Amino acid sequence: MKITLCGSAKFEKSFHDWNEKLTFAGHVVYSLAVYPSSKERNKNWYTEEQKTLFDLVHFAKIEESDAVVVLNVDGYVGDSTRREITWAQIREKQVLYLETDHAPTSVDILL
Repeated sequence: MKITLCGSAKFEKSFHDWNEKLTFAGHVVYSLAVYPSSKERNKNWYTEEQKTLFDLVHFAKIEESDAVVVLNVDGYVGDSTRREITWAQIREKQVLYLETDHAPTSVDILL
């Protein structure tokens, strides 16, 4: 299955961990292109134009995927992630969550 990881870049460790877990489970995983740790370690290291480009590229990754995995660490889902979830739903992609009380929507079914 092709999967795009979605969530806040502040959860960089979760992106790396789930990219590895899902890859070892045999999935093709799309993730973020860059992380704040590779730059100035804060949210404002990119320009507004770069943010728009990052978002559009991430939407293209979702388009190529069968599903998205929302890395909602501690239940957090920000505005960008909400837009990605909405796009995935419009495109009829399966949406799975890292943290959920509902088994059918849990990322665990992919492992």
